[in-house]
Amino acid sequence: MFKAIATDKAPGAIGPYSQGTETQDLVFTSGQLPIDPATKVMPEDISEQTRQALENVKSVLEAAGCSLKQVFKTTVFLADMADFPKVNEVYATYFSEPFPARSCVQVAALPLGAGVEIEVVARR
Repeated sequence: MFKAIATDKAPGAIGPYSQGTETQDLVFTSGQLPIDPATKVMPEDISEQTRQALENVKSVLEAAGCSLKQVFKTTVFLADMADFPKVNEVYATYFSEPFPARSCVQVAALPLGAGVEIEVVARR
């Protein structure tokens, strides 16, 4: 069994899914888009989108009693792999050594025209 995670400090789901789930000592976030939960606005700049997506990930983790320090796997989805250096620059300010394992892939498109979406797995 698992428990759904919900917080108003991250954007609500735009489909039939939870912002995150937890089971025993693991926490899984759904992919977080770069939408400001207060204004419902998405920044245009990819660096700001990355920052907002990571802030949303952080909020879902905090709702589950976790932090970014407990993340051991991330997946980054990019609409354009040319944004990889800028995304990496912001990403590096949120994680420190030992860095979590990570996959980064370019996708055909992301919901709502986002440039980046990030999901993580953490352990309590």
